[in-house]
Parts: sequence; C-alpha cells; structure tokens
Amino acid sequence: MESAHAGPDRLSVPDHSHIDNVVAVMSGKGGVGKSSVAALLASTLRKQGYSVGILDADITGPSIPRLFSLRGVPKSSPEGMLPPQTPSGIPIMSINLLLAHEDDPVIWRGPLIARAVQQFWSEVVWGNLDYLVIDLPPGTGDSPLTVLQSLPLDGIVIVSSPQEMALMVIKKAIRMARSLQVPIIGLVENMSGICCPHCGEIFPVFGDSRAASTCSEEGLRWLGNIPLDPVLASVSDQGRIEDYEVDFLEAIPDVLSDVKGGV
Repeated sequence: MESAHAGPDRLSVPDHSHIDNVVAVMSGKGGVGKSSVAALLASTLRKQGYSVGILDADITGPSIPRLFSLRGVPKSSPEGMLPPQTPSGIPIMSINLLLAHEDDPVIWRGPLIARAVQQFWSEVVWGNLDYLVIDLPPGTGDSPLTVLQSLPLDGIVIVSSPQEMALMVIKKAIRMARSLQVPIIGLVENMSGICCPHCGEIFPVFGDSRAASTCSEEGLRWLGNIPLDPVLASVSDQGRIEDYEVDFLEAIPDVLSDVKGGV
C-alpha cells in the first residue's frame, strides 16, 4: 500500500504572484466553524494593513463567498483568473464563484477535487500578498492531503470546539500535520459557550473549555476562544463577516514569525 507520506513535490509560487506567507485553517471534522475562523483571520490581517487573499479549498462544501457576500464569475487575463475582491480588498477564489447557482452540488471524486485546488493555486493571479489564507475541507482525506503535500504552507491553524468528540478527531488532524512536517501555528477553540446578547456573560453550553489542556497535552499554542455569538451569526448570514472583531487573531503574524523561526 502506498504510504500517506508519498505525494507530489510542493508547488512553487506561480510567476504572476508573490506570496510571503501561506496559512491553512484546518479541522478534524466539519461543523466546528473552520470557514468562519478562516474568514475572520483574513479579515483581521487585512484590518492590520496586510494584503491578504483567501483560497477556498473546501471544494464540496464552499462557504467563504457567502460569508463575504461575494458573487460574480472571476475574470480572465493572459496570466490566469482574476479573483473578485471583498469590500476591504481581499481577493477570493472559490468553486462557488464558478457555479451557475451557489447551492449547486459539486459531485466530484478525489483526484478532480485535488486538481481544482492546485489550479486555484497556480492559475489564479493572486498578485502581491503578505498572507494567503487557505480554508481546508474538514478531515484527513484527499483534499487536505493535497494541500499539505503540494502547497508551500508556512503554518496551520487548527480549529476545534469544546466537545470531547471534536477534540478526539482534532488530534487526528494534528498528527496528520506533524507526520507531513507542516508547522502548526496553534489552536483556536470555536463555540466556547454562548455569549448572552444582553449581559455579555459566556455560558458553556457544550461543556467547559478544553483548549488549554489540549494544547498542553499536544505541545501547541492556545491562540484563543470564540464563543457562540448572535452578532457573529448575524453578520455571517448577511455576508458582512468583515465587520466582526476577534482581537486575539491580531497576534497571528507574531506567532507565525516565531513558528517560521523555529521558536
């Protein structure tokens, strides 16, 4: 049987783009808010003055364009596809931008999905970016494996939730990243209780946070917690996720610099 470590050589940055940092956002299972964290990370970096793009690698479950209320088929140029941009200037490429209707299913097998992800990397004109955020599909299958093996990742942000089941599956993603020698920036715990819209108190509806203990066990940085917030749900549904603030994500550039420096 072929080893999971065997795979294509990592692709270089295409000639028509310059990308300083490539950060993937990963989860072991679906439903933990991975795409929301990817969108919030990109938005936070943009607010800090960085040039940022998002590659939506979740081919069969794309949601990034909806979070930014982004529509329209990407334009073409002699160099490649030109990704549409959000109001704050974040270029995005997603399969949903190429479908006739955003709720059309993408019923593809693994090799075709993997090829689409690689095309989004090499055939899209990303331009000059400080950061490219990649929203990975959940799990440890073909699609995340393609990204981890073939794209020049500088680090991964792992997204979990407080449930014991989610943490068990997240550890699979952690071990996958380590087995492929991709640095892990740290862990974000999403849905860490619900935020009362009246008093702001956080109620642990999914149980007590396990992020700190999990990071201690796994030797990871704990980046922060995001509660279930009606405001976040509302702006996400309206395609205005850029309006939401997550302060702890502002530290990602410094943490990534430490990771790249081997600290």
